[in-house]
Amino acid sequence: MDLLKNWKIHLFALAITVASESIGSFKYKLLVLFPMLYAMLMGGIISWPRLNILSEKQMQYASRVLSTMMILLLVKLGLGIGPQIPHLMQAKTALLLQEVGHFLGTIMLGLPLAVMLGMGREAIGATYSVAREPNIAIISEKYGLDSPEGRGVMAMYICGTVFGSVWLAVLAGAVAQLDILHPFALAMGAGVGSGSMMAASMGSIIAVYPDLKVQIEAYAGAANIMSSVLGIWVALFLSLPVAVKTYGLLARLMGRKEEPAQPAKEA
Repeated sequence: MDLLKNWKIHLFALAITVASESIGSFKYKLLVLFPMLYAMLMGGIISWPRLNILSEKQMQYASRVLSTMMILLLVKLGLGIGPQIPHLMQAKTALLLQEVGHFLGTIMLGLPLAVMLGMGREAIGATYSVAREPNIAIISEKYGLDSPEGRGVMAMYICGTVFGSVWLAVLAGAVAQLDILHPFALAMGAGVGSGSMMAASMGSIIAVYPDLKVQIEAYAGAANIMSSVLGIWVALFLSLPVAVKTYGLLARLMGRKEEPAQPAKEA
């Protein structure tokens, strides 16, 4: 019944897919554009509330369908990991340590910049992780989503959902075109713990290295699973405590009065 009620969503999805695939991939110097990027941009325009093309209920339905499709994508990638296990075993240390790269990037680069721009404790929630669903749950349990940390992580979650895939698709394509990193390293970097961001990054990398498509999918899928599983523990016991301590240090260095953290309210 939902399918019949939301026929407009499926019709638009089909039209966008046909249009995006018809345009195909486009390469110009360091810029790589591929069909998924066009699809995201066209979908963003169609779902813009001011145009009144889709209702809020229809967009909520599309969000539920997207979650199901992401599961199918991850299953497909998981099935491709098996034949590549011998190659993945050679990079087992790199796969484990790639989570440290997320930690260093979000906290060591993002947190100081956020504080310099005037953010308060919102900077902790915004920069301690890549702000996906498990990271929201951690902040929700510890501080509550109505806290500064909660507002920070939710703001980054929304930005990541709206702009993350587009930004990573362009960034991954540009870095791949430079040919300064091994394509398998780029693939592991694409697995940040978000299915949509991984797919966008992976598509750009494959556009540059089409002959390595199967291996790139395997490395990206393995890294994404590793980020989803190991990343929870890294965020809980390493990233968040370090972000809290680093924020306090930066606040004192800038002569700013540090706001006390408030624990989450009991239900």
